[in-house]
Amino acid sequence: MFDEDDLLPISALQHLAFCERQCALIHIESLWDENVLTAEGRVLHERTHEGETESRGDVRIARGVRLRSLRLGLIGMADVVEFHRRPENEEQGARLKNVGGRWLPFPVEYKRGRPKSGRCDEIQLCAQAICLEEMLGIGVERGALFYGQPRRRQEVALDEALREVTEETARRLHALIASGRTPPARYEKKCENCSLLDRCLPRLARGGRSARQYLDQTLRAMEDEQP
Repeated sequence: MFDEDDLLPISALQHLAFCERQCALIHIESLWDENVLTAEGRVLHERTHEGETESRGDVRIARGVRLRSLRLGLIGMADVVEFHRRPENEEQGARLKNVGGRWLPFPVEYKRGRPKSGRCDEIQLCAQAICLEEMLGIGVERGALFYGQPRRRQEVALDEALREVTEETARRLHALIASGRTPPARYEKKCENCSLLDRCLPRLARGGRSARQYLDQTLRAMEDEQP
């Protein structure tokens, strides 16, 4: 179990699964730049968190739900958690404050753009589900990712394989933050969409060159040009 002071953002799991260096730049070096993609994503999340809990038949929709897992050492917020009413003769389900009956939680994470090729979004969603399980004392078997393009949700089975990847990513996250070290840059095609591209300078890592080597070489060239 982690202490409250040691909890790390759930969103950092998505950063780590996408790029270890990006995660370190954000969560160790406290660097952040916004581009069109991140701005659109931020606005989408802000709009999603607006509004109060609402009911639609046997579904209650809660927005901006705060989450925490002391076991994984994570804290954050779910965009939306749907609570689906269970039949009265079933004992499976969570009790909600000031609401009768039992309910099954179904987390929904909103993302701009299209589904990614990796599992970084699924890992973030699974971590939210694990937090809900710990907080409510009930299993969460499924959730969904809603993508701005093509504006439909993609249901995700929170199976053992995904849970293992999520828990391993959480362990890696804590180890990375504890190390205080930012991994070296490595250019990949996905770097072009990263808002930290100009800070990370991954293209300089091609051919084994580091940013320091590049700067030293540039300074020497400038000195040679001086009369």
